[in-house]
Amino acid sequence: MRDAVQEIHVRAEIVHHRAAAGDPATLRRFRKLADFDPTCVRRRDCLAVLAAEMGFLNWPEARRVLRGEPASNFGTLLCPKRCCGHLNLWYKTREEAAGMREQRGGFLLAFRHQFLVVDRYYIESLRLDPEDPDWEAIGFDWTRPGCEAPRARLYSKLLATLPLEK
Repeated sequence: MRDAVQEIHVRAEIVHHRAAAGDPATLRRFRKLADFDPTCVRRRDCLAVLAAEMGFLNWPEARRVLRGEPASNFGTLLCPKRCCGHLNLWYKTREEAAGMREQRGGFLLAFRHQFLVVDRYYIESLRLDPEDPDWEAIGFDWTRPGCEAPRARLYSKLLATLPLEK
């Protein structure tokens, strides 16, 4: 399995080839970029588009988060549309969410700058294994400081479940 950053680089290469070939659907994805020139597609533009689609401000921020480094914006990867039907507990601060997760169990996830506590069925809807030992390694808290390696592995597993195209 590739790590999450390598996976995004592979996806950026695919987007780059399709954009350079003039694929209209691919080029529409670049509307998010203010300074995009369709006559000169660059790999960094492709990385920026993918980062924006994952809910990050830019590629450097996405790269840091996907590596498991501490973050204030976790993007939107953990809250895809297919999980909208689940009832979750949402919190403004990590401390509130962590306290509730301690009381009720479950998994603490993040959406941009917000926090949510979810059950195992949500994790399964993410197409992740709730029994994966990496969950225990991060204390069932995706945002927990000091858990970079297991969180990076979970990001890799999550990205591996996503389709190549939007």
